[in-house]
Amino acid sequence: MFPLGRLTKPEVREVARQRGLKLAEKPDSQEICFIPGGDYKQFLTAYLEEQGEPMPETAGELVASNGEVIGRHEGISNFTVGQRKGLGVSSPSPLYVLQIDPASHRVTVGADEELATRTLRATQLNWISIPELTGPMRVRAKIRHRHEPAWATLEPGGPGEAVATFDEAQRAVTPGQSAVFYDGDEVVGGGWIV
Repeated sequence: MFPLGRLTKPEVREVARQRGLKLAEKPDSQEICFIPGGDYKQFLTAYLEEQGEPMPETAGELVASNGEVIGRHEGISNFTVGQRKGLGVSSPSPLYVLQIDPASHRVTVGADEELATRTLRATQLNWISIPELTGPMRVRAKIRHRHEPAWATLEPGGPGEAVATFDEAQRAVTPGQSAVFYDGDEVVGGGWIV
C-alpha cells in the first residue's frame, strides 16, 4: 500500500498547494533525480573515487550491426540501448545503440528498426500477486518508466527466469532495466531484463 492511495499526481500537487508546500510547483524529474545536474558519468567517476576504486577501463570498438568496426569509444558506461546522440561517428542515416557487450567492450549500433524485439528474458524475479509462475500467463509488461505497458504472454524460462513474448515488437528492450508485469491494475511481479 502506498501512502497516497488512489490520488493522481495532479491531485497530490493540489493537496500540497492547499497546504502551502513548495514542492507543489517542483517540476517532474526527467532524468536520474539523485544525480546533481544529471551528469551520470561524473557521478560514476566521483562515486568510484570515493570508494577508492578507479574507473574500470571499458574502451572498445563501435561496431555496425553487420559486424563492421566503424570506430572506437571511450567506455561502455557512456552508452545505453536506444541512445542516438553522442556516439562519436557520423553516418548518412541515424544510428542507435543496439547492444552493449561488457565482456568485449563492444558497442553495436544500427538502424532504429533494429531496436525492435518481441521477447525479453527477466531474472531475479519477485512475484507479488502469485506464489510463482507455473505456466503461461497473459500480462501487460512495462519495460521502463515511461513505457506504455504492452500485452505479452509470460512463461517460465530457465531456472529463475521468465520470458515475455510481446504481441507487438517493443523498442529498446534494455538489459539492466526492470520489467514489471500487470494483470489489470494488479502487479503480478517483476524482474531484471537480461
